[in-house]
Amino acid sequence: MLMLLLKILYFILLLYTGLSVFYLLIFAILGIFPWKRKKPMKNKQNKFAVFIPAYKEDNIIYDTTKEILKQEYPVHLFDVIVIADSLQQKTLDDLNLLPIILKEVSFEKSTKAKALNTAMADLPENTYDVALILDSDNILAPDFISKINESFNSGYQVVQGHRAAKNTEGFAILDAISEEVNNQIFSKGHRFIGLASRLAGSGMAISYQTYKNNMKSIDSIAEDKELELKLLKKGYIFEYRDDAICYDEKTASSKTFNHQRTRWITSQYRYIRKDFLSATLLLLTKGNFNYFDKAFQMILPPRLILLGFLFFASLVSLLVSPNLYFFVWFGLFSAFLLSYAISIPKKFYSKQMIIAVMYLPKISLGIVISLFKNKNENKTFNNTEHSIKSKDMDSKNK
Repeated sequence: MLMLLLKILYFILLLYTGLSVFYLLIFAILGIFPWKRKKPMKNKQNKFAVFIPAYKEDNIIYDTTKEILKQEYPVHLFDVIVIADSLQQKTLDDLNLLPIILKEVSFEKSTKAKALNTAMADLPENTYDVALILDSDNILAPDFISKINESFNSGYQVVQGHRAAKNTEGFAILDAISEEVNNQIFSKGHRFIGLASRLAGSGMAISYQTYKNNMKSIDSIAEDKELELKLLKKGYIFEYRDDAICYDEKTASSKTFNHQRTRWITSQYRYIRKDFLSATLLLLTKGNFNYFDKAFQMILPPRLILLGFLFFASLVSLLVSPNLYFFVWFGLFSAFLLSYAISIPKKFYSKQMIIAVMYLPKISLGIVISLFKNKNENKTFNNTEHSIKSKDMDSKNK
């Protein structure tokens, strides 16, 4: 009886792992093909509210804000709104010299959602058409807002820009690769067959009133994930603009990388409990496949853990009994690597990448250990330290 139970559990594990791998591989392949983008139905120049929440980001926020002001879009049609939480007086004085809207906020427990909701509550009604949400380290390509505006004129209410790495030195290359894999699988691959793109949390634009109305009830650390699920549940389709570049600083610290992934995974499992059953019900009753697809993504194992597990399973199968099961596990391991090989841009293939990849087994193990140790993730706000000052990104666009 025990052996039968173990065999059943083994096949369930094999089925779950195989389904996860082929989901990633199929969408990675689909992401190779261009999708037909809707043509603009009008030629309106929407007014943008560009929100930049800044929590203790004194070292970068001034330079970031100066760069955002360089957009090739009519200056009277976008306002840069810096939400200053716990910034030093010198930083506030410098920001006040720029042609921006500066909103100072203070909370007992700070969250990005609180900052955004407070700022929107203070802004006049019926002023903006689109809310553009950035992180304090983001730099936009000069034509970013123009590209996003074009998609709004095509009828979309939610548009995700292409987040790309601002830095790839040292360990940051792994974070940069992870971002591009996400773009390939969860944005390009999905849009090719008409499914909604992912929302990345920054470099994303949402109809202003839609954003304001839906953010009112959100106060979690993972406000972007909660908003994404909320909008998908209501039937919104998210467009992806691969040509609208939003540069994002990637972490060069293995400790920070590990901490980020642990926090994201903890958040992911919390939303599985909250949304999976309702997503399944809406799929069956109303055909809401986008909401179900996002909920399904959350039951997939984290890619770093999946990579470590497949390598371990292949190795154990080879050492214990090199039979059919070894070829199955090795085949899944190879298919997983192929999904990455397809998704990683050629510019990342280098000696530097190989050196960074050698740290992956240690990182995978570290994340697993952290998941058992850190039970309070997502209960308090943790600011990711940024070390790179914003620079003129024109050279990156040439």
